[in-house]
Amino acid sequence: MLNLIKKEIALCMHPTAFIFLFFAVLVFVPNYPYEVIFFFSCLSVFFCCMMTRENGDIAFSCALPVKKEYIPLAKMLVVFGLQGIILLLVGIIGAVKGAVLPAEQYVNQAGISANLALVGNGAVLLGVFNLIFFPRYFKSPDKIGVPFVIGAVAVFLLISIFIVLRWTTPLYSVALNGLNSENIGAKAAALTMGIVIYIILSAISCKLSMRHFQRIDV
Repeated sequence: MLNLIKKEIALCMHPTAFIFLFFAVLVFVPNYPYEVIFFFSCLSVFFCCMMTRENGDIAFSCALPVKKEYIPLAKMLVVFGLQGIILLLVGIIGAVKGAVLPAEQYVNQAGISANLALVGNGAVLLGVFNLIFFPRYFKSPDKIGVPFVIGAVAVFLLISIFIVLRWTTPLYSVALNGLNSENIGAKAAALTMGIVIYIILSAISCKLSMRHFQRIDV
């Protein structure tokens, strides 16, 4: 499995997978829907899967002396690692923003502030994308567009819901908004729930993807 992961990183990683990690600094942009940052992580998955297709990597991997079900698992573990990094970076850079900027400049008029609850929202977005994209992708690895479009639509619908909640519910507009030091218990609970949802959805995605990939004739 470790060798498959190394192969994924060496042969299938598109440059955008690393470039988009730096988009975490967008939390410093005033009045920006910060959940969109996590969409760029989804977009990098699309480019990596395109690179996999163009390089004929699926057929190459199937010719290796490894279990067929390990091939999708290795790719998904690499993606999960990248998603974990972007979640961590958004959390850290958001905390730095809260420490260096005045409280009034920390308020986001286009959505929730760059705090722990935002990271929880991002985890939910990435988990939903994983559940939608990967099982469909591994049914037919040569067809990337439709699974990605469906996943992207779902992500932006969720982003829209989060923005609406920010302006219509006291939970999001008061308890989960603002600096991490305010209502830290509620924000920590939102972060924990988001991570749990991400783990559950990604685990289901892994299981479905491995099952679907075993059925295809490469």
